[in-house]
Amino acid sequence: MKRKIIQTSDGSTTIQIEDWDECYHSKHGAIQEAKHVFIQNGLALFPGQSIAILEIGFGTGLNAFITFLEAQQRDQTIQYVGVEAYPISKEELEGMNYVGALAAEEHQAIFEKIHNGNWEEMMALSPNFSLTKRQQFFETIEDVAQFDLIYFDAFGYRVQPELWSTSIFQKMITALKDNGVLVTYAARGVVKRSMIEVGFTVEKLAGPPGKREMFRATKKREQ
Repeated sequence: MKRKIIQTSDGSTTIQIEDWDECYHSKHGAIQEAKHVFIQNGLALFPGQSIAILEIGFGTGLNAFITFLEAQQRDQTIQYVGVEAYPISKEELEGMNYVGALAAEEHQAIFEKIHNGNWEEMMALSPNFSLTKRQQFFETIEDVAQFDLIYFDAFGYRVQPELWSTSIFQKMITALKDNGVLVTYAARGVVKRSMIEVGFTVEKLAGPPGKREMFRATKKREQ
């Protein structure tokens, strides 16, 4: 499928799949979306805690890089696992402007390491942040009670409804520890029903720029 790099409304870049009219991040602002959905409504729930994060849809590495920056600022220990079936190309990576857009030039080498490091191997990006990239289909995830937080950033339901199915969310709730949280930009009724069916408690929250709503789902500890 034909792909191209575009600039989003906040000046940061993303990749657009033209055949689907689908982007890796919001056209209304890639960085703004990442910070609103995954940091403000996800990571911020765990202040000062040592946590494990699973990202579904590693893509451009933007969410991982922003989380790394947040971990340094907050002095928070994070084990980060990013799952991606189809890694982006070297040329696409070179077209991403996140380091400059985030005014994070001092961490240019970290952003490069995020992408150039080996898959399936844990990398220590700093004393308090480790990253493991796993190249696999979401359907093959078999983690059990390993994560405190899931960033669910798959392509949208409109183009890949199978990634938002009950069977996928069963894998997600299984991968979470008790009281673990899943956050996503999505807010479709069919997605909410699938989450509830597997046992999530679902909240509807204000969405990022250009989107009215988003979901946060919690795996409540069994009484």
